[in-house]
Amino acid sequence: MAATMYRAGSAVGKALARARRPALVSLQRSQGTMSYAQTLVSMPETKVTTLENGLRVASEDSDQPTCTVGLWIDVGSRYETEKNNGCGYFLEHMAFKGTKQRPQAALEQEVESMGAHLNAYTSREQTAYYMKAMASDLPKAVAILADVVQNGSLGDSEVERERDVILREMEEIESCLQDVCFDYLHATAFQGTPLSHTILGPTDNAKSLTRKDLVEYINTHYKAPRMVLAAAGGVNHNDLVSLARQHFSGVSFEYEGDAIPVLAPCRFTGSDIRVRDDALPLAHVAIAVEGARWASPDIIPLMLASTLIGSYDVTHGGGKNLSSNLARLSAEDKLCHSFQSFNTCYSDTGLFGMHFITDKHNVEDMLHFAQREWMLLCTSVTESDVVRAKNALKTSLIAQLDGTTPACEDIGRHILSYGRRISLAEWDARIDAIDAKTIRDVCSKYIYDKCPAVAAVGPIEQLPDYNRIRSAMYWLRF
Repeated sequence: MAATMYRAGSAVGKALARARRPALVSLQRSQGTMSYAQTLVSMPETKVTTLENGLRVASEDSDQPTCTVGLWIDVGSRYETEKNNGCGYFLEHMAFKGTKQRPQAALEQEVESMGAHLNAYTSREQTAYYMKAMASDLPKAVAILADVVQNGSLGDSEVERERDVILREMEEIESCLQDVCFDYLHATAFQGTPLSHTILGPTDNAKSLTRKDLVEYINTHYKAPRMVLAAAGGVNHNDLVSLARQHFSGVSFEYEGDAIPVLAPCRFTGSDIRVRDDALPLAHVAIAVEGARWASPDIIPLMLASTLIGSYDVTHGGGKNLSSNLARLSAEDKLCHSFQSFNTCYSDTGLFGMHFITDKHNVEDMLHFAQREWMLLCTSVTESDVVRAKNALKTSLIAQLDGTTPACEDIGRHILSYGRRISLAEWDARIDAIDAKTIRDVCSKYIYDKCPAVAAVGPIEQLPDYNRIRSAMYWLRF
């Protein structure tokens, strides 16, 4: 064995290294490709069972010592009215205030003694209650979730106490200008429709909502066919189904007077909303066009287009070596402090756009280059651009499933949005099927010569008039 070994720095060693390098690199690439392919194939199967009352149970068993289990419900601020907007967020807070069987102190002690984490969130179309715990504590976790969702105490004193907490949170969120900007964007893009409602609701509603409003909201929307009990980690599907039957079989599937809530169609309106405040140090600007719904085949090209635009933050490295054209320009010319492209989907519509933060002297330039990148998406995307975007998107999709909680959330959202779990292998195949022409065609369909929605907050005197912004959504080509 010793006779075949050479120092890397010797002449013979260098010659052997040069001779072997192509084969070695080829082998490494082959192994890397196989590893990625094997990763896609070896992902745990997602099993789905529907109970007699319509509640769906979905899980994947990755044989881990921990698990995340949660209840995803097809309800959010979009299902609320002007009068009860904010009910879902209020209920999210009340989830941690105890149940009829478990007072707040007992609930907190039980969760803490398990070493578990109980959490909840509300979005515009979905509400989730979930719990991360040891796999052996799955029965306890399901029992607690069932109790929290079905038997919340909703006492008058707890409601009043939590009202003060929510009002304080509203004041804090007002200082997060990015969230404020996105709320304004929805308000102007979907004006006159339920999708314009904020998740928190107006302050007046937070002050006036009563226990009766919360109970009515639960009785109207918390129905079994609109629920998914999802779990990921060390979970046996048959055991989860048995626990679901034990704790959720009593959830009603009938609507009072057969009054089934139906989503009102949401209309996109090209428009703008400007909140100028020169006392603020930075301007927040969001611009978007109407995007694709969850089930649209155009969702993949738009995801790739959003990946091509990319993101940038002045505190991160990269500079002129960044792959995104807009990020490179932003770094070289100091156009902005940060920007992020987004592709937000809903059940029947969506928003494709960009949000950026800049100082008052660069608002117009940053918007100009952002819209120019949109035009390049419609006219000049190359195959090399698409290959880069595909690799980045695939990496992002895999990274998003790192852990039982992201995997559980992915299952819950997919079952509600698509009616099934879309596997990574299917995402991979759908991404590979896209070429540069497809991206150009889809971007032309959604972006080119379309009326955008614009929301801006801060020192925005330099923000162009809406007609000028609209005129930059096409090029005069001969």
